[in-house]
Amino acid sequence: MSLASKPRNDFKRMQIEEFRLHEEPFYLPVSDEVELFDAAYEQNVPVLLKGPTGCGKTRFVEYMSWRLHRHIADQDDEGVPLITVACHEDLTASDLVGRYLLEGEETRWIDGPLTRAVKVGAICYLDEVVEARKDTTVLIHPLADYRRHLPIEKRGELLEAADGFLLVMSYNPGYQSALKDLKHSTRQRFIAIEFDYPPRDQEIEIIRTEAGCSAEVAESLAKLAEKVRNLRQHGLGEGVSTRLLVYAGKLVAQGISPRRACQSAIVWALTDDVELQRTIGEVVASIFDD
Repeated sequence: MSLASKPRNDFKRMQIEEFRLHEEPFYLPVSDEVELFDAAYEQNVPVLLKGPTGCGKTRFVEYMSWRLHRHIADQDDEGVPLITVACHEDLTASDLVGRYLLEGEETRWIDGPLTRAVKVGAICYLDEVVEARKDTTVLIHPLADYRRHLPIEKRGELLEAADGFLLVMSYNPGYQSALKDLKHSTRQRFIAIEFDYPPRDQEIEIIRTEAGCSAEVAESLAKLAEKVRNLRQHGLGEGVSTRLLVYAGKLVAQGISPRRACQSAIVWALTDDVELQRTIGEVVASIFDD
């Protein structure tokens, strides 16, 4: 394979706009995750985010890409802010790297999201990476150590990552089966930052800000979350996410009664088990008296 040199800045300027964040994402730090990510970024150390569904992993990556000042129009040399890939079981290496496409009687190479991130120096975020096929995730190994190279076998190239490139992955360890766990050879190429649902005071602020509901409603939803999450010991597969609490708050802000909003955004969204639905509904009724 030939070693492709780092791309020039004029190429970055052509590629940056579609990935730029134009508004600061709302994020409340819970611990030292910001400092850890900053240090990893400065040292080109890949990052693995672990935590339950809807606890803020994706929002954190968006916030960090903004915080690193890679979104400002006159700083194109620092690359695009964020390229996100939602992983799934049919994700192939070609989906990440790129493929040849037929156009008339000619073929044209189309870069995949990982290749684009490598070329322009972006943060590449592989969301729920364990959902991807294991033979696909092995592809990232040369990017996740000192080499920082991406092999493009179909073109006979070995692409060197541009300055600013960072590989970030996330997954929910409590949800995955042993068959979908990360390979040790992949896991040990990353530092890990663990996430959980935020403390009540912070969750209240998140719900109030994101949903646009009253502080009273936000406080009641955060209280509800604590009670529902305790049901995980009684058959509930996963606790209610902060995301679902925000959805419920949004419905209330639009005039839907709190009980009905919770039924739609929390009770029915969490489980199809009738007994569990009844139990969660009773918890809702104990908090909201509408």
